[in-house]
Amino acid sequence: MLNNLFKKTKYITVSQQSLRKADEETKPSIPNGMWIKCDGCGKVLYKNDLEDSNQVCKQCGHHFRMDARERIKYIIDRNTFEEFDKKITSTNPLNFKGYEEKIKKMQNATELNEAVVTGKGTIFGEEVVICVMDSHFMMGSMGSVVGEKIARAVEMAIELKRPIVIFTTSGGARMQEGMFSLMQMAKVSAALGKLSEAGLLYITVLTDPTTGGVTASFAMLGDIILSEPGALIGFAGKRVIEQTIGEKLPEGFQRAEFLLEHGFIDSIVHRNDLKGTLKKILMIHDKNR
Repeated sequence: MLNNLFKKTKYITVSQQSLRKADEETKPSIPNGMWIKCDGCGKVLYKNDLEDSNQVCKQCGHHFRMDARERIKYIIDRNTFEEFDKKITSTNPLNFKGYEEKIKKMQNATELNEAVVTGKGTIFGEEVVICVMDSHFMMGSMGSVVGEKIARAVEMAIELKRPIVIFTTSGGARMQEGMFSLMQMAKVSAALGKLSEAGLLYITVLTDPTTGGVTASFAMLGDIILSEPGALIGFAGKRVIEQTIGEKLPEGFQRAEFLLEHGFIDSIVHRNDLKGTLKKILMIHDKNR
């Protein structure tokens, strides 16, 4: 009887694998991709909430980058958008190794043929031609097709006698096309010169980032130049400039707020106010024609 009181209890051994399995079964099941960290404030945001706020953080106002389709859906009235030149795609004029494969990869990833979407539609009933560049397609780099599509859109605006709005975002000229890429700066600028002669309005909306040859040409030729808050806008990168001039650049250099202070742009507009702001500008222009 007493022997039974002091008898060792037999313990059941549990494998580490069984413990891990039990732990996984008790964890809440959260699908991947539902949360995103804000680059502005570091808060973790619910992705659906971010989409409802037009990709703007409600905590700090940071503007996330939008793709071309998202932006058109937000800016252009429902069921009014008609796309131009949808099937134009890039060739490989310099026989740059791997370029064709990279283009196909980008087309599959973004469901776009190139780094800009062009077309016509209405903004609160005001008729416009619109071009929207997309940084998700080779960082919005400007190749022959990008320049051609924008130039054709400008020509269509002249033909239809409509104002044009261009949303810019770009890493600059597309290196795989060399001089052909640089020629697009002159081509688009020449087309915009004809638009100006026709007395039509050209509005640019600079988004993050707008750099290189796009900044050096049509991005800064707008009759009215707007920008989203915090957008990076410039030609060469900050580090390159500092190394060239041998000086430290001021804080916030090449951000929209710095450019507004120094007269390079006309206004910074919050994304949620942008459609209404464009409507007011278009109405004023239409009344004064």
